[in-house]
Amino acid sequence: MTLALETRGADLGRFNTFGLPGRAARLVHVRAAEQLRALAREPDWAHTPRLVLGGGSNLVLGGDFAGIVLKVDIAGRRLLRAEAEAWIVEAGAGENWHDFVRWTLAQGWPGLENLSLIPGTVGAAPIQNIGAYGLEIVDRFDSLDAIDLDTGAARSFGVADCGFGYRDSVFKRQPGRWLVTAVRFRLPRPWQPVTRYADVARELAARGIEVPGALDISDAVIAIRRRKLPDPAEIGNAGSFFKNPVVEADACARLLAAHPAMPHYPQADGREKLAAGWLIEQVGWKGRDLGPVGCYERQALVLVNRGGATGADVRRIADAIMADVEARFGVRLEPEPVFV
Repeated sequence: MTLALETRGADLGRFNTFGLPGRAARLVHVRAAEQLRALAREPDWAHTPRLVLGGGSNLVLGGDFAGIVLKVDIAGRRLLRAEAEAWIVEAGAGENWHDFVRWTLAQGWPGLENLSLIPGTVGAAPIQNIGAYGLEIVDRFDSLDAIDLDTGAARSFGVADCGFGYRDSVFKRQPGRWLVTAVRFRLPRPWQPVTRYADVARELAARGIEVPGALDISDAVIAIRRRKLPDPAEIGNAGSFFKNPVVEADACARLLAAHPAMPHYPQADGREKLAAGWLIEQVGWKGRDLGPVGCYERQALVLVNRGGATGADVRRIADAIMADVEARFGVRLEPEPVFV
C-alpha cells in the first residue's frame, strides 16, 4: 500500500540537525492518526523497522534506514480549558516547540518560558522529558495522546503512565513502539517565575529587571542559549550531547576531595548531579576536533559537524570523550541523542 505524502529512498540529511547522511527506504509524512492505522494494517508491518522522527534534533543517524521513517507533521494548538489553578493547552505533535512556547506567552498563558529556544517538536518534548534552567516537561505536563505502532490503537497517557526520568520516558525506552500525536500542558495559575539558575538571574540583572515577567525570562533564556549554543542552521549539531551525570553522595564527596572546584548540585533523593561540561573541559576536549566532528569551543556539552561527518564520526568522538572522563573521574557519561 502506498500512502499519500510518501517518498521512497528519501534523503534524511535535511531531517536531522546534525546534517548526517542517510536515506530511508520509505518516508511518510504523518499529518493524521488515520495514516498510522492504515499502515498498521499492512501485511508486513509487524516486521518493518520503524523510526519516528520529529525535528531530528536529538538524533545521530548512522547511515541508511532500511525500514519506514514516520515524519511527524501533525499541526494544531489550542486552549482546551481555563481552570481555577491552571490553563490546559494542547498542541499537535508536529508543532515547532519554540514557536509553541512563544505562542503560549503571547496568549497570556505563562509557564514554559524557561524551555524557550530548545530545538525540536512538541511531540518529542515528553519523549525526552526536555529540560533547561530549572524546569522539565514533567513539571508542566498534563497528558498526551499516542498511537501504538504495533497495533494502530490509540491511547492517552497521564503523567504517571509516562515513566518520566532525567531526559527519559517510557517512550524513549520503547523506540519505534509509540508515536505521540498531541500533548497537553498544565500551566499553573497563579504563575510564579523560576529564576534560581545563576545564568538566568545574571541575565535578568544585566537587563535591569528586578521583577521579571514570563516574557522577560523567555527573552533571557533565548539570549543565553544563543551565546552558548551553535545554530543548527549554521553548523550541524544535536544540542547538548551528554547528560549531566548523577552520582551517589559519597562518590561526590570523594571527587570533591580531589577536585574542590567541581560543580555539583544536590538532588531530592540525596544524590548529586555533576556538570558534564565541566568534566569534559577538565580532560581537554573543549574546542578540540576528532576528524570532522568537534567539541564546540563555547560549550563542551555540544558536538558539532565541521563538515562531511557521518554517524560513525560522531560515535568515535563521543566514545573518546566518555573514555577520557571515566579514566580521570570514574564517572561514565551518557549521550542524550538517540543513535540510529
